[in-house]
Amino acid sequence: MNVSVRTRFAPSPTGYLHIGGARTALFSWAYARHHGGKFILRIEDTDLERSTPEAVRAILDGMQWLGLEYDEGPFYQMQRMDRYKEVIGQMLKAGTAYYCYTSPAELDALREAQRARGEKPRYDGRWRPERGKTLPLPPVGSPVVRFRNPANGVVAWDDLVKGRIEIANAELDDFIIARADGTPTYNFCVVVDDWDMGITEVIRGDDHVNNTPRQINVLRALGAREPRYGHLSMILGPDGAKLSKRHGAVSVMQYDEDGYLPEAVVNYLARLGWSHGDDEIFSRGQFIEWFDLDHVTPSAAQFSFEKLNWLNAHYIKQADDARLAAEVARRLKKRGIDHGNGPALTAIIALYKERATHLNELAEAVVPYCVAPEIAPELAEKHLTAPARAALQHLGGRFAILTSWEKGTINQAIKDTMNAHGLKMPQVAIPLRVALLGVTHTPSIDAVLEVLGRDRVLARLACFE
Repeated sequence: MNVSVRTRFAPSPTGYLHIGGARTALFSWAYARHHGGKFILRIEDTDLERSTPEAVRAILDGMQWLGLEYDEGPFYQMQRMDRYKEVIGQMLKAGTAYYCYTSPAELDALREAQRARGEKPRYDGRWRPERGKTLPLPPVGSPVVRFRNPANGVVAWDDLVKGRIEIANAELDDFIIARADGTPTYNFCVVVDDWDMGITEVIRGDDHVNNTPRQINVLRALGAREPRYGHLSMILGPDGAKLSKRHGAVSVMQYDEDGYLPEAVVNYLARLGWSHGDDEIFSRGQFIEWFDLDHVTPSAAQFSFEKLNWLNAHYIKQADDARLAAEVARRLKKRGIDHGNGPALTAIIALYKERATHLNELAEAVVPYCVAPEIAPELAEKHLTAPARAALQHLGGRFAILTSWEKGTINQAIKDTMNAHGLKMPQVAIPLRVALLGVTHTPSIDAVLEVLGRDRVLARLACFE
């Protein structure tokens, strides 16, 4: 039977959506889109102590910013408690789960004795129905519910990324599916959710490999269809160590704050462990067309800011000036800068976008066009010398009488000033940049002045008369 593809992204709202989670979401989304299926968002919020509404909001915001639209959801596990308890009741009746009255102190003693014998610490199945019926019930305390894991054989699956994986059932103990207070555990909730939601492929990080055999066994006990599993390798930092905040393991929305375009981040994440030949830059549509799990590497991926910055610079160059202007305006507003009386942002951006790596660099370049800069003393001392000031004063006079304010006439006025004072272009252009914008490097000086506008140029030059 041909079953329509249904994938899911199921983050826990105990923190922000980080790069690793974003890549998992991207691959799950792309797999569903490639196969014409559905992508489901599920919030696994059963950790009441650590889950927060703010973290949920951060996840939803991150998904929206990346453009990973979901077809169903978000579903919240805390809203499905009745369903979990219903299935646990069915399993207790079927004998695939049982009550366990072992106290925490007894479990600690059991594990300590196992370690002393050189054995793997694990629950010994003492309250399994065939053994527990001979044990006296404790006078107090609520039992947990444990899954009755198969005692023999192996759990095997053909992982979509890692290939064949087999784990002996003897290595798995009877794990808890409901705590003493009745709340179900992660490995159980995930199984019921995947079953009820008809998930056909589970794409997630390889830190879940050890959970998979337990979840498969529960699915089999329920007579449910098993999804196919694909476990993505971890992401390492540039130094080969586990990805940390200093490597880029920060909130996805921090990348927005830091001036990255979402399409650059998506393109970068797509290539973080997956490839399509030698293609480095591709559209969202091309990614969906090409993506499958056959070319996802089972080895760890390595994060590189250098490559991300290169991609971001590319997408800034390709972006519409009006869109970049809106992004810059948002950043200026956060800094309390009103650009309304300044030159058109699109005109400034057209000058600088070819040399910008981040949107924040574009915003920084715009600031002195809107607000007269405070010139650093060392720049003034080096570049605004007496000869330079004399040249700037002469240039101001030339600018004031120009019949038109355009690059050609501006350039000619600068050349006339150079000739009149016996100076070379840098000896005029660099002091002019410092006087007007407080920097020594800009795009072509005539283009800069054209955008800055005659009135603003004359007003700023007047300060050096």
